[in-house]
Amino acid sequence: MTFPKLSPRNRLLALALLTGCLSGGAAVLLHFLISLIKTAADGVFSFIPGRWQWLVLPGVGMLISLLIVKYLVRDNISHGVTKVLQAISNKQCFIKAHNLWSSMVTSAVTIGLGGSVGAEAPIVYTGAAIGSNLGRRFGLSYRQMTILLGCGAAGALAGIFKAPLAGVLFTMEILLFNISMSSLMPLLLSTVAAATVAYIFTGPEAEFAAAIVPFRISNFPFYCILGGFCGLFSVFFVRCTLWLEDRAAKVAGAYRKWAVCAVALGLLIFLFPPLYGEGYDWVRMLLSGGDPDFSDVTLLSFLTRSPWGIVLFFALVMLLKVFSMTFTNAGGGVGGTFGPTLFVGAIAGFVIARVLNLCGTDVPESNFVLAGMAAMMAGVMQAPLTAIFLIAEMTGGYELFLPLILTAALSFGTTRIFEKYSIYTKRIAQTGELLTHDSDQAVLTLMSLNELVSDKYPRISPDAKLGDVVRVLKSSSAQVYAVVDSAGLFCGQVTLDNIHRLAFRTDKYNTLPVRSFMEEPKAFIYADDKMDTVMDKFDKTGAWRLPVLTENRRYLGYASRSRILTAYREKLRDFSQD
Repeated sequence: MTFPKLSPRNRLLALALLTGCLSGGAAVLLHFLISLIKTAADGVFSFIPGRWQWLVLPGVGMLISLLIVKYLVRDNISHGVTKVLQAISNKQCFIKAHNLWSSMVTSAVTIGLGGSVGAEAPIVYTGAAIGSNLGRRFGLSYRQMTILLGCGAAGALAGIFKAPLAGVLFTMEILLFNISMSSLMPLLLSTVAAATVAYIFTGPEAEFAAAIVPFRISNFPFYCILGGFCGLFSVFFVRCTLWLEDRAAKVAGAYRKWAVCAVALGLLIFLFPPLYGEGYDWVRMLLSGGDPDFSDVTLLSFLTRSPWGIVLFFALVMLLKVFSMTFTNAGGGVGGTFGPTLFVGAIAGFVIARVLNLCGTDVPESNFVLAGMAAMMAGVMQAPLTAIFLIAEMTGGYELFLPLILTAALSFGTTRIFEKYSIYTKRIAQTGELLTHDSDQAVLTLMSLNELVSDKYPRISPDAKLGDVVRVLKSSSAQVYAVVDSAGLFCGQVTLDNIHRLAFRTDKYNTLPVRSFMEEPKAFIYADDKMDTVMDKFDKTGAWRLPVLTENRRYLGYASRSRILTAYREKLRDFSQD
């Protein structure tokens, strides 16, 4: 299908607008489904006193999601933002069509029944799937597909938080690696369209209304403390999450893993009710300046009867959120780390502010809750601009720009001392497939070694003699000859310099074996090497061409510096064009 009357640029803008509307609608629908399931569950189990259903409901939601994924979707749909990054990095921007609905349905069931995760990553994955499938349907190029995929992700985030600018910044900081002015317009159209759809269906109210107190410069040092604390806690959040995921992956059997995680999650939520679901109701309560009331809600309510007990209780909630989130995802639930990051940031802000106030200072706790949300997002996701503007947009806290910028910057800077990558990119970076804002690195990532290997170089048997090599030389202009045995294994190479020194020794033609004058290359390139590794080998050796082998030394061909540089220039031109 094509738009015959539209130029490529206008067609992209039209598709960006459509993508934004669909992504915004998907965000509204997900909100509705979560609320519907939660309300239905509360109604069905309203006869049970003391919230004992919290021991069971989250596990039920995880099991339903597990069954849907295992028997209906039959694909891994967890870690939505990371999956979007992988789709961009694999040079195809291909996201399967089932992601148009599968992430929404499973995350709605997971969260609606109490799973301790966020809805943001699944809806970003859904939005990206909308952009990817529309782009593929209309035959867009890789670059245009990338932009449209980013439009879907940005629109989804803008729709769920009514924060269009934050949607654009999220895509720029986390997803897309080469934003130009021509790319910015589709993103803006998409996010404005998505936010408009959200306004139409849910009203103009801010997602998190806050009792904001005007910023006082005397509180400057206390915001610095919060920023540094959130930076350190962000390191714990990222490392603990990935460590727990690795540990959970070692549990054999999907149902056994579900049972272990369901029991652990149920107990955590039963003892610490703020871990139930997204936890946004508790965030709203803290933003309103209200004091938490745990009467008859948890067996640990005795802790909350003293000022320092409340601090201890919420500090434990902050620490255990990482565990409850990981248990939910590992046990078959579907959800993201975006929401838990905001939740933990809000709790961190409250804890720091309450401690300061108990020690005799006077700081506004609601302000610190907001600043903590921005600081944790900046640290965990390493996206400080997104954090600043998202918190300002979804709370109406524009008058707190200075503390938001301060805490986000300090948290981001502190985290970067210990962690180079965000929670979304660390796994991909370990494989060498991560596209970054470094254009040189991004272009190398987009290149494929398989496309650059040439097998045009003559092969010589290791049992051949000098005369055989000279005869090959007469019919070839190659600069190097691969010595390969009958099993296809690389033994060495013969260069023109080697042959020229011996070419006139006619008396040696039938007696001098190739083995006696072949040489080892300065380095080997392996078939699974990433392009930055390949270039590093060329730079260190100064070689003009190097053999490409498999791990068991089977010969595949040669990669030449000139061929790589030509491909690099072509890829850079495609990468940079508007």
